[in-house]
Amino acid sequence: MAELSEAHFDTFLEDENGFEAYVEGDAYDKELVNHIKAKYDQVATPEFSFSRIEKKNWNEEWEKSFSPIVVDDKCLIRASFHQTDKRYPYEIIITPKMSFGTGHHQTTWLMVKTMMTMDHKDKRVMDAGCGTAILSILASKLGAREVEAFDIDDWSVENGNENAEINQCANINIQQGKITEVQLSGSFDIVLANINKNVLLHEMGSYISWLNRGGLLLLSGFLSLDIPDLLAEASRHSLGEVQRDQRDTWASLLLTRSVKE
Repeated sequence: MAELSEAHFDTFLEDENGFEAYVEGDAYDKELVNHIKAKYDQVATPEFSFSRIEKKNWNEEWEKSFSPIVVDDKCLIRASFHQTDKRYPYEIIITPKMSFGTGHHQTTWLMVKTMMTMDHKDKRVMDAGCGTAILSILASKLGAREVEAFDIDDWSVENGNENAEINQCANINIQQGKITEVQLSGSFDIVLANINKNVLLHEMGSYISWLNRGGLLLLSGFLSLDIPDLLAEASRHSLGEVQRDQRDTWASLLLTRSVKE
């Protein structure tokens, strides 16, 4: 998934046999996809199939299939056309459109679960690769003083702002770009990054440069078997493991920056 995301695929759907990956026709790079396929042909016997999907009213199709979810019996994540449920202390309304982050994927679920165990009260939070801004919204609802979010995709910025407004979270600022491109100032108590292994390894040093000593870095978007690689990189930046979690084959890591460096 991580490699296909770098080949312009932006939507993934897992099933019992593997996963489906979607890309806009104009962005489809056949040569790059064949290169990725050939790489895995050398170590296994994966099956690939390709099909072109005709244009549809995707909002209508999505509404047919999108169902609300509950994370750890505490947080209801729903669309605006679903009923609210006051049994849960936290509620997030998400209209994802083309952005990643509805809580249905294991990595988002893990991030939400872990965030609800963390103290966000009056904290300054960074959300790297915010997608729908679901994590920014939760941070705000958990009491964060200020949330700075960013994503490389313009539609994520637009969608994230819409979702922040729907959830009445006025303390979220969303920019377009990578962490090395956006305008940031000060330092952060918490950094959230649900992206993929390659990006996390590449950008971990940048996250730390903005993180307060004693601050928390919460990561997901990688498989359980990737944990050793991420911990090895974390140790290079004086990060210690606080906890880890797993759902199916996916994992999350909560790290802290050493007070003494």
